[in-house]
Amino acid sequence: MTINTATLQIRAALTTDVGAMFKVRTSVRENVLTAEELVELGITPEFISAEIERSPCAWVATVDSVIVGFSMVDLDTACLFAAFVLPKYEGLGIGTRLIKACESEIFKSHSVAWLETAQSSRAAELYRHLGWTNETEIGEGDVRMEKHRE
Repeated sequence: MTINTATLQIRAALTTDVGAMFKVRTSVRENVLTAEELVELGITPEFISAEIERSPCAWVATVDSVIVGFSMVDLDTACLFAAFVLPKYEGLGIGTRLIKACESEIFKSHSVAWLETAQSSRAAELYRHLGWTNETEIGEGDVRMEKHRE
């Protein structure tokens, strides 16, 4: 798939975007969770909306004004904890742009960012490509990675 880059936009998420963000999150091919499983983890639309209202912590990628990906951080702990793109939009650089938005915001107030992901996932490959290092195994096939402010 190719997209007109003029129609691709990365912008701060709004509370009105939360429904579309959940649609993206439950549509991915790796790290799959259902809406019910997300709720069991305490990840509800209400929680995400409250976080978006509290601080600049989430970004969405839109193509022709349709949300096709999103990313989120916890600015208190410097953790990048979400970066997801709809499967048909993978491989177009959208994930990279979303991750860079997260890094930029984290590095305003922290010198080191961190995340956890499956060691053998495509996401881990992307993070490595983007300069995330200091991999530490944390069990169950997952690793913690870090990136330092340049």
